[in-house]
Amino acid sequence: MTAGKNGITYADAGVDIDAGNALVDRIKPAAKRTNRPGVMSGLGGFGALFDLKAAGYQDPILVGATDGVGTKLRIAIDTGVVDGVGVDLVAMCVNDLICQGAEPLFFLDYFATGRLDTDTAARIIEGVAEGCAQSGCALIGGETAEMPGMYPDGDFDLAGFAVGAMERGADLPAGVQAGDVLLGLASNGVHSNGYSLVRKLVELSGLGWDSPSPFGEGNLGEALLTPTRLYVKPALAAVRAGGVHALAHITGGGLTENLPRVLPQGLGAQIDLDSWQLPPVFGWMAKTGSIVESEMLKTFNCGIGLIVVCEADKADELSSLLSDAGETVARIGTVTETPGVAYSGKLL
Repeated sequence: MTAGKNGITYADAGVDIDAGNALVDRIKPAAKRTNRPGVMSGLGGFGALFDLKAAGYQDPILVGATDGVGTKLRIAIDTGVVDGVGVDLVAMCVNDLICQGAEPLFFLDYFATGRLDTDTAARIIEGVAEGCAQSGCALIGGETAEMPGMYPDGDFDLAGFAVGAMERGADLPAGVQAGDVLLGLASNGVHSNGYSLVRKLVELSGLGWDSPSPFGEGNLGEALLTPTRLYVKPALAAVRAGGVHALAHITGGGLTENLPRVLPQGLGAQIDLDSWQLPPVFGWMAKTGSIVESEMLKTFNCGIGLIVVCEADKADELSSLLSDAGETVARIGTVTETPGVAYSGKLL
């Protein structure tokens, strides 16, 4: 290379390669903590390798899922409380994988920003690693994109991609029939759906992110940033115990839209709204926006983050197993021969 007077550089255009390298070095310990059988490579390569045979699979079927965190990120950006959105990112992917009967194996993240702040990015990706560790899957790669002119200063976006596996013939849903019991696993609150409406409600309330939470401890921003609950290990334990016919992750569309996705054509569900306690955040939102019950049920999880559809004679055993694993479990209804989701009792 010839020496001479420096002209314009990539850094002058707003992209700091050194900051990107520093970020990779900082997050390597967090990623290493997620190692599991099957991982063949660390961060830094052009691709990531995974050995399904080393992970214990004989005749595997791969399952992929991708998602983001949505406009919940706006609250994280505005408050600077970014540590939990990485957990959200993982949860939105791996909670979907288990609904197909798959064990999450590895995860890749995509982090895009206008100007890379190494500390902020590291906190986010360390949250991704925490979500992976809780789910038993490895963070084996990702991409950090610094794109000046694409995002306002301080803004960022996240996307995630998870791959899982199951042995051939173990896919869910399978065998769902009328009379099956619905076990509802409690959510951690709003999780990562409906935040455009959540933010509108906060605007209507006149409260700021630093205002005391009207429905819980801490300030409002922190309360609304409670990470999505990860159901992977307890749910897979229930599947392996036998008697589980389906799992439904309750995300956008709420109970009304998500449960039918795992029911065969011609079947529906009857849900008793009195069978669990509505978390205060949902009551506050409904009151603030005068939101009717039906709208709440097709927008938010309303306190139920995952539904386990199981054989009636296994319901008590599975409920105990899930409770022992740390889940709050409610028997919320049954599968019926009437299509659609019908409700009894009162949510609000």
